[in-house]
Amino acid sequence: MTSTPTNALPIVRGRYTHNAPLASSTWFRVGGPADVLFRPSDSDDLADFLKNKPAHLPVTILGAGSNCLVRAGGIRGIVIKLGSGFSEISATNNELIVGAACLDRTVAMQCSELGLSGLEFLVGIPGTIGGAIAMNAGAYNREIKDSLLWIEVIDHSGKIYKIKTDDLKMTYRHSELPEQTIVLRAAFHLDAKPIDEIEETLSKFLALREEAQPIRVKTGGSTFKNPKDKKAWELIDAAGCRGLRIGDAQVSEKHCNFLLNLANAKSNDLEDLGTQVQKRVLETSGVQLEWEIIRLGEQ
Repeated sequence: MTSTPTNALPIVRGRYTHNAPLASSTWFRVGGPADVLFRPSDSDDLADFLKNKPAHLPVTILGAGSNCLVRAGGIRGIVIKLGSGFSEISATNNELIVGAACLDRTVAMQCSELGLSGLEFLVGIPGTIGGAIAMNAGAYNREIKDSLLWIEVIDHSGKIYKIKTDDLKMTYRHSELPEQTIVLRAAFHLDAKPIDEIEETLSKFLALREEAQPIRVKTGGSTFKNPKDKKAWELIDAAGCRGLRIGDAQVSEKHCNFLLNLANAKSNDLEDLGTQVQKRVLETSGVQLEWEIIRLGEQ
């Protein structure tokens, strides 16, 4: 592992951690370290870093760690993790502005308190708003793009600018974010609705998640995207993969589009298991499943 020298990095107000363990920052609880983990204080601190960092230094953004698998070799360069300085939530009339580091569930709950409807589906999606925008997260027939007005991003030169929703060309589990940009905040247009009605919807969605998905376990959420007009879990089940294991990595028996770390699975066990699922589904149905979980770092 090649570490990044301390004297090669610009002075910041945030915090650097060298050879930083990442396993504890991911829901799978696996993976190697980052050369450097940087937690910027706020957008100005992040901009100063990006403007002054060594040009050759690779940059990776890490959100809540819910929808990613960090490989055992860790991540080269610098990993940026946004914290409390990127977690503001404010509302004016029916417009909600949310920092990229806000947890999806927190946003859904805050909207309930404000009497704003449209983002209830986020209550059952692990992760942050930044990640939800990058993948156009959705559930229960709603997607991020349905309410999104604009996002504010910063590029790797430190320039901050806004992008309208139409320019992101958002489709199922996809948005065309410009390369080498980091989402800072987003604006949503929501509908006013009685708080008790919103709370009822939140309760219903939470109950559905409890019934259908493995929770309170080490998992990364949905592993594969749904192919057009098909459901990934049905294809996986039909291929005989429910409960399939490699070491302590297992295809969930409750919802077989979830991979689980039962105890001490390694990152390569989980990735190899996903690859095995893809192979079996292709053999039985002719469908090539596409990873929804983002795999990061080196083997």
